[in-house]
Amino acid sequence: ATTRDYYFALANTVRDQMVGRWIRTQQYYYEKDPKRVYYLSLEFYMGRALQNTMLNLGIQSSCDEAMYQLGLDIEELEELEEDAGLGNGGLGRLAACFLDSMATLGLAAYGYGIRYEYGIFNQKIRQGWQVEEADDWLRYGNAWDKARPEYMVPVHYYGSVEHGADGDWSKPCKWVNSQVVFAMPYDTPTPGYGNNTVNTLRLYTAKSPNSFNLDYIQAVCDRNLAENISRVLYPNDNFFEGKELRLKQEYFVVCATLQDIIRRFKSAHHNVNCHHYYQEVAIQLNDTHPSLAIPELMRLLIDIEEMEWDRAWKIVVNTCAYTNHTVLPEALERWPVHLLEMLPRHLEIIYIINQKHIENISKHFPGDMDRLRRMSLVEEDGEKRVNMAHLCIVGSHAVNGVAAIHSKIIQDSVFKDFVELSEKMGEVNKFQNKTNGITPRRWLLLCNPGLADLIAEKIGEDWPKNLDQLRELTPLIDNPAFIRSINQVKQENKMKLAGFIEKEWGIKVNPASMFDVQVKRIHEYKRQLMNAIHMVVMYNRIKADPNKDFVPRTVMIGGKAAPGYHTAKMIIKLINSIASMVNNDPIVGDKLKIVYLENYRVSLAEKVIPAADLSEQISTAGTEASGTGNMKFMLNGALTIGTLDGANVEMAEEMGGENIFIFGMKVHEVEELDRSGYNARSFYESVPELKTALDQISSGYFSPLEPDQFQHFVDNLINHDRFKLLADFQSYVECQDRVSEAFKDTEQWTKMCLANIAASGKFSSDRTISEYAREIWGVEPQP
Repeated sequence: ATTRDYYFALANTVRDQMVGRWIRTQQYYYEKDPKRVYYLSLEFYMGRALQNTMLNLGIQSSCDEAMYQLGLDIEELEELEEDAGLGNGGLGRLAACFLDSMATLGLAAYGYGIRYEYGIFNQKIRQGWQVEEADDWLRYGNAWDKARPEYMVPVHYYGSVEHGADGDWSKPCKWVNSQVVFAMPYDTPTPGYGNNTVNTLRLYTAKSPNSFNLDYIQAVCDRNLAENISRVLYPNDNFFEGKELRLKQEYFVVCATLQDIIRRFKSAHHNVNCHHYYQEVAIQLNDTHPSLAIPELMRLLIDIEEMEWDRAWKIVVNTCAYTNHTVLPEALERWPVHLLEMLPRHLEIIYIINQKHIENISKHFPGDMDRLRRMSLVEEDGEKRVNMAHLCIVGSHAVNGVAAIHSKIIQDSVFKDFVELSEKMGEVNKFQNKTNGITPRRWLLLCNPGLADLIAEKIGEDWPKNLDQLRELTPLIDNPAFIRSINQVKQENKMKLAGFIEKEWGIKVNPASMFDVQVKRIHEYKRQLMNAIHMVVMYNRIKADPNKDFVPRTVMIGGKAAPGYHTAKMIIKLINSIASMVNNDPIVGDKLKIVYLENYRVSLAEKVIPAADLSEQISTAGTEASGTGNMKFMLNGALTIGTLDGANVEMAEEMGGENIFIFGMKVHEVEELDRSGYNARSFYESVPELKTALDQISSGYFSPLEPDQFQHFVDNLINHDRFKLLADFQSYVECQDRVSEAFKDTEQWTKMCLANIAASGKFSSDRTISEYAREIWGVEPQP
């Protein structure tokens, strides 16, 4: 047997422990018929399943012991499992954390998405550049999912619409001459923690229909065209690319899911015509990607169930709810009408929804033509487009942002018109906040067992399902022995990561140095570039006076750039260019090391986060909707340097401002700077260390073989700087100096770490999901 054979033997043994609970959970739901919750997402960034399953089932120590007795290294087996990388970053990982919490809280919940054959690409760094290679994650098979061909359903595209005798679009119609693709479901069990609940994640793959064709060989080859729908995840994070295949994917998951929801609803002896439908079903739209659920559900109720419009619309609105994930305009989905023509009936339905929406606005704001134009679902300037966020707001009973500051920005600016309309219509609580959270099972218990044991020793074993209990650690800040233990666990985690970095990339890092970490997707708004310029400043300081006291740092940056995002790829190249200069300079020695963490993904995060001392959360205020990595670092006892953006604001509230390093402009100051006219060059001219660093980068100091490699890049920064990096830079460097000063006092630093851990209870996804359940879905958690 190969090591991989042993991995599959273990995985199947663990799965076998789960399936009985899985069957009984689903049987229980069928008998008790609770309200079902459906979480629709184009991304589920699950990572590895083996260790998480053992942990949630409470069989990890038994498995450890059994492998030991067989002479096998369980960690070596765990490392063979491929990540299920069916997501880009925060949005997809949030969906995965939510599945864990929904099962742990005993909700009758289902995740629905696409079983991409290829997930997020594997990132290779070659000569400092990112190179993408296909993530063939199913190459050796997948122990964790089960095909369910008996629930395969058809999905239609193209064709035309036949209307009734009176030609009324809002009455039952026939969609004819369409092309069909089949959606084949694969079910993955998602176990709750310690409660025997096992829910289902149902992911669809595209199957071509068997058709007769004169040219048999061509017919078989053409099957690929249909099956391409589920081939690959689009690798864009916070960016909309209006591609036909992506629209097909969005409709594919929505169409298959809604057929399944209605089948399950009917099998419990319900009549869909019964207006109690939305008392039995809740649908959560994870961003606008599954927004076609709104016109699709209307189509099913009107054309198939022959319900009249107003009744169908009431059902749709009371069933659906929409989560907004970003305010960046380039990320908002605005589909050109010429592409939506592949769904002719849906386009008609969207036009009717818009017509009624426009009439409603006119009723409440007579004569306000500009408001009508701003709020229309159909944008007429230039190419006709449908604004999917507007469709989601109009078609949902609840709209939420993902952190307090983000929800406020949505209500005060981006969707202000819709909030005003909602107030006029007397709707209560349509616009809400649901601050994101993370599952403490994967993000503490699983990835940081040393810290988890230390916590359990002091406050018992109940905290993983009631994370607020971490507050009980607060008095221990004055217990020197406990503080030493916390520090010791961190040192062990750092040693382990240092070993991994040396084995994987051949870089020797100093485990006594400060591990300064920024891991997230590479994007200008996240300002990895600001971090890079700070590296240059630190390098220059060491070179200017090598004997001067310097707090040693290992700066780690990890994350993928979208393949078409040129600027993000240049940022990766720049960081690697700075690293090769710094890491090979004998004068610098082990005072400063820079590590690019290649192919950052869930399984690598589980190694890096427990070992971090400093977490970089440095987006321009008002751009990061929430962030969730920030919460993972906090829970694992790293300190945060960050702006007052996203959930950083609430983290600071929970832990107290003295336990976090805040710098930079606040949202209102960014807005003021925009109004008064931002001049990036003036900051470049007036901050000497910044000017020196930018001049070095621009003149080729870090790229001697291609001296003008970064020139255009730096010019663009000095002339445009959309995310105001230069305006915040001085504040950032001063704050970093405070961080270095604080790091010298190990005891005081560790006390701050404990204050962070003790204050992180709010950021459990269990709390987030309890709020969704009670305030949006109308169900009660049953832990």
